Amino acid sequence: MASVPSLASSVDQRVADALASALPEAGAADPMLRRSDRADFQANGILALAKKAKANPRELATSVVESIPTGGDTDVIKEIEVSGPGFLNITVSDKAIIETLAARAADDRLGVPLAADPGTTVIDYAQPNVAKEMHVGHLRSAVIGAAMVEILEFTGEKVIRRHHIGDWGTQFGMLIQYLLEHPHELDHKSEQEVSGEEAMSNLNRLYKASRALFDSDEEFKTRARARVVDLQAGDPETLALWQRFVDESKIYFYSVFNKLDMDIQDPDVVGESGYNDMLVETCELLEKSGVAVRSNGALCVFFDDVKGQDGNPTPLIVQKSDGGFGYAATDLSAIRNRVGELGATTLIYVVDARQSLHFKMVFETARRAGWLNEDTKAVQLAFGTVLGKDGKPFKTREGETVRLVDLLDEAVERATTVVREKDENRGLLTEQEIVENGLQVGIGAVKYADLSTSAARDYKFDLDQMVSLTGDTSVYLQYAYARIRSILRNAGDRSPVAHPELELAPAERALGLHLDGFGALIEEAASEYAPHKVAAYLYQLASLFTTFYTECPVVKPEPELVVGENRLFLCELTARTLGKGMALLGIRTPEKL
Repeated sequence: MASVPSLASSVDQRVADALASALPEAGAADPMLRRSDRADFQANGILALAKKAKANPRELATSVVESIPTGGDTDVIKEIEVSGPGFLNITVSDKAIIETLAARAADDRLGVPLAADPGTTVIDYAQPNVAKEMHVGHLRSAVIGAAMVEILEFTGEKVIRRHHIGDWGTQFGMLIQYLLEHPHELDHKSEQEVSGEEAMSNLNRLYKASRALFDSDEEFKTRARARVVDLQAGDPETLALWQRFVDESKIYFYSVFNKLDMDIQDPDVVGESGYNDMLVETCELLEKSGVAVRSNGALCVFFDDVKGQDGNPTPLIVQKSDGGFGYAATDLSAIRNRVGELGATTLIYVVDARQSLHFKMVFETARRAGWLNEDTKAVQLAFGTVLGKDGKPFKTREGETVRLVDLLDEAVERATTVVREKDENRGLLTEQEIVENGLQVGIGAVKYADLSTSAARDYKFDLDQMVSLTGDTSVYLQYAYARIRSILRNAGDRSPVAHPELELAPAERALGLHLDGFGALIEEAASEYAPHKVAAYLYQLASLFTTFYTECPVVKPEPELVVGENRLFLCELTARTLGKGMALLGIRTPEKL
């Protein structure tokens, strides 16, 4: 397992060394290297350096070029020329491309380096509410969070998952009191394992019945409110009934996450209630340190830059005037736990952008209190809204919130139809394979549509587009992967072998250079918390492969032996890179489609 320096980093180092030699006073200069349409790479850093040194940029560029070895058998750079006012256009050798890719292919990690200084990240994502349906709004936190977990772990980061479920609050008084008076409402029909749908049906029925009674019966309302007090006081009977709601909800949650092909472990589910024992101490510490002050009986933290519509400061309310605790108390206690007990160096919260002000105030409060220091980073990975085709928040025709499970079922149904129709004239798949592929394509389509959009942006949920075989969809990528696997299966006695001695066609070069960028891409996606960059890279990879396959015969018409072997090598590395990238996004790649 060894990281492989990319061609870009090798070129960058050579140009930087030449710059330092030509202009010693510049120190460690940045060549500002980027991919270019005019050559493989372009270095733009000479202009700024020349201006700083009061030198002629073209003359400086020429002296840099003269000190870089090119064209030799062992040289990475084949050709370098000065362009315009002082740009460097750089072309790498075909040999360097294939040798670098061969080194990547020899490594289980495709040559992707581990982070130089990995830390511990606690990532808070996939946070449904107890006794409530999961809707389309829960999709983004789950999908984005799961992808970031995979990406960060791949770089060597220690990642601790936290699912901060909504399992506490005054609404439980009504539910618990109703269950106490109707003790069989959550009973299961049989001893067999209950389905997620049945669990949610039980909870929905109980919620509606308790709500109707709460709204119509004043005596029940009084008993329900008293039950909230019992819950918060830790009354054993009340807590036991509360636990039944949590357990029933978990059956439902896990069934939905399972449908999403996500692995949620019970120890990682630490809801609001998990921090109850810390709330009083959190408030005491804030008040004693002066970070929070009493205002009309409530414990508040004020900020100069946060004001309401009336122009007055809007505080973060940690404890209400009646003694109850707000969300802020729980979130601040969670920070204390995650940094102090779990050893987090980074906290990531994958939550709706509409909660940005809340988290801005929570993070600032934690810094003032000393629970977050300079060595600890807290980030809200804020996401936008899921919209319907009409560009408005996604609703059913009746204006109701869309149930997540219904949406996933429809995606799988649509995808299965697409897979079946595609296979009609070929007959390559069994019925079982069609069903399995439909599941992988449908769930992949939903995830990819979310992940191919920058998290902060809203996106339109359009199932027709999501399961399309063309365009920027997971189906397009999955078909590209399956096509390559088919090519490799049908290659006969030819094997994938790298041949650095060959001259490459333009489509081979383009594909090879893109494959070499996978490591840098992963590093960027991890540091910027940007899974959409992985999706964009994979789509471009599949597109470049399609061009390569069209322009460069791999199997038929049969190319010369070494050419065919080299092209099979490019095919195999493309499949491995596609497969790994899709796995990081939580999307499966069927071997046959």
